[in-house]
Amino acid sequence: MSTPLIRLRGVTKTYERGGEVLTVLNKLDLDIEKNGFYALMGPSGSGKTTLLNLIGGLDQGESGEIVVNGEDIARMDGADLATWRASHVGFVFQGFNLIPVLTAQENVELPLLLTNLSRSERRKHAEVALALVGLSDRRSHRPSQLSGGQEQRVAIARAIVTDPMLIMADEPTGDLDRKSAGEVLDLLTKLNEAHGKTILMVTHDPAAASRAKKIVNMDKGRLGDVVDNQPVAQR
Repeated sequence: MSTPLIRLRGVTKTYERGGEVLTVLNKLDLDIEKNGFYALMGPSGSGKTTLLNLIGGLDQGESGEIVVNGEDIARMDGADLATWRASHVGFVFQGFNLIPVLTAQENVELPLLLTNLSRSERRKHAEVALALVGLSDRRSHRPSQLSGGQEQRVAIARAIVTDPMLIMADEPTGDLDRKSAGEVLDLLTKLNEAHGKTILMVTHDPAAASRAKKIVNMDKGRLGDVVDNQPVAQR
């Protein structure tokens, strides 16, 4: 068997609330294959978003190892983790998190401000990312001039502009109508199949989960079944 791109062993995450310690992830083990498309499913509070944040380097657990492409990010300090995250992970959230006063292109360029790219190079990278999501003709529009589906596609362009190996999507279709959701899922499928991105997607929507290659079921901080899935194309 090939070595997994992401390997979690004994990962535990707790929070303290009102003097009580809540275990959100409990000694969780999970392997994620390179170029996989995984849907994380389970009831609210099952630990899906926490797991996504740990793998994406937005948060750190109390114990266990999280090895991504040979690097144990659970052992990194804050500065190293931020550098790693900026280079390797793109995030897509339910709320589009676009800056209202910036154009689509300026929003997509934001992650590149942390790089050594020149202004013209940043512009070119953003143009390529917007073309990939089908929004070249909207690059000068501000978020208020875009539909919800278009805003999410801009957010995806922003997530991929640094060419990350991982895309972390937390309820990416949660605020969209069915047609717009389908377009966003088509795009995520394209990024996975044509561009080799490994995608982890938290979702409550069975229609969204049906696009994934594997469905990971979670409950009360523990891993349930990991089900091989035949992705269903949008009709």
